[in-house]
Amino acid sequence: FAFALWDAREQTLFCARDPMGTRSLYYYHGPGLFAFASEIKALLCVPEVPRRLNELRIGECLAKVFEDQTATFYRDVYRVPAGHLLQVRPQGMRRQSYWSLDPGREVRLPTDEAYAEAFREVFTEAVRCRLRSAYPVASALSGGLDSSSIACTARHVLAGEERGTLHTLSAIFPDLPGPSLEQIDERPYIEAVLAAGGFEPHFVRADRLSPLAELDRVLWHLDEPHVAPNLYIHRALYATARQHGARVFLDGIDGDTTVSHGLAYLSELARTGRWRTLAAEARAVSARYDATIAPRSVAWQFGLRPLVPEPAVQAWRALRGRGKPDWVSRGFIDPEFARRIRLEEHLRALLGRRPRRRTARGRHWLSLTAPLYPYVLGMADQMAQAFSVEPRYPFFDRRLMAFCLALPADQKMQGGWDRIIMRRAMDGRLPPEVQWRPGKANLSPNFRRRLLDADRQLLDEAILEQPHVLKGYMDVPALQAAYRRYLQRPMKSGPDAMAIMGAVVLARWLRTTRLSA
Repeated sequence: FAFALWDAREQTLFCARDPMGTRSLYYYHGPGLFAFASEIKALLCVPEVPRRLNELRIGECLAKVFEDQTATFYRDVYRVPAGHLLQVRPQGMRRQSYWSLDPGREVRLPTDEAYAEAFREVFTEAVRCRLRSAYPVASALSGGLDSSSIACTARHVLAGEERGTLHTLSAIFPDLPGPSLEQIDERPYIEAVLAAGGFEPHFVRADRLSPLAELDRVLWHLDEPHVAPNLYIHRALYATARQHGARVFLDGIDGDTTVSHGLAYLSELARTGRWRTLAAEARAVSARYDATIAPRSVAWQFGLRPLVPEPAVQAWRALRGRGKPDWVSRGFIDPEFARRIRLEEHLRALLGRRPRRRTARGRHWLSLTAPLYPYVLGMADQMAQAFSVEPRYPFFDRRLMAFCLALPADQKMQGGWDRIIMRRAMDGRLPPEVQWRPGKANLSPNFRRRLLDADRQLLDEAILEQPHVLKGYMDVPALQAAYRRYLQRPMKSGPDAMAIMGAVVLARWLRTTRLSA
């Protein structure tokens, strides 16, 4: 939600945004004027609101740092942070947080079965309360643990209330060549879920989609550039949901974080000196993934490495010639631009605000409160509104997040199985092959292939033919070198493909928006 209430008696405007930042709320505060809207384009209709470019936000976007939850690409336009309220009076404005997760709370139950039953109860309610709609309800179904759990639970609730069948929406990629298809194809798992009945399935041929399709229209809806490589798939799912009359779209993002993969359990074992259990869990994790990572490496990477003090890590990186942050070493930000806006100093200050957490629960809390989520959820909501569809996220239910955060570490990982409590809770509700699948699909092969196949003209235009649009923000020679690498080996150029997409989107937005500096 995002709303504003005017108290005439107190002469106070009260604004608030939901705890995870699903709905956007923007504002401008200038001399004698406070304006607010759910979209930036609405604010820009107010003559007093200036149209000026926020260059610091460009730097943050290129560096992929989203810690500042108030900034936008417009220098004088701000967003209300997730979980915050604003009170605006003639004397001024006050902003404060009204909700936060408590990392000190613990849940203690007598048995594994009791934990699983408690999870199932909270999760079912998180799904049930998001089914309210006067229209049909749709649910993403990728075949992964998260979306499948939502779809099967929603089907269970709808059947119990005699409310009809659930629409499911699945992205499929049948025309991809063998190696890419192996990484991305989840149809066997999707079919296993659908075989239980109670669904009305729909399939989106994502292998025929363009990642930058209708880019101008997408940017009009978002108001800002984006760096979301899979937004094109979600856009197609929203459109398909609307075609079939659904107005609500249940989404499984981001069950991994809410339930937690649980790998921080290994560092908890190391921190408390439970070496035998650490060794056993490391062996189990290695076996679960066909020994692609050795037990010793598992124990070091997830058990011991997180306990090394950060100064020691930075010193080691410097000794190995890797002392600079990733955004510097990639080389796509123009060095003069970075110096002019003091970007490195700005980003270090932003990143330095995040507290350090050494316990498993503390690191889980950091994941759940990552600023990336309001950025992604707000963008997805604006994209869905283009189709009059409302995305809803059961895994971001406040009760479910609080419950999962409060769990003991051994309820998040056990016997090498991540998200163990959820797997147990879904017993009898999910097909076993989905309930106990160890991994998930990788969507990047389709993105890398289709970006080049479908959007070559846009790429050439932004990077080769009209690079002056990006000059002064990006290191154009380095970007063009990355583009040449991508053209030669598109399936081996993951970071390059992401940078190229981001550059094309930024260039298009700069050209069409025409803001003053």
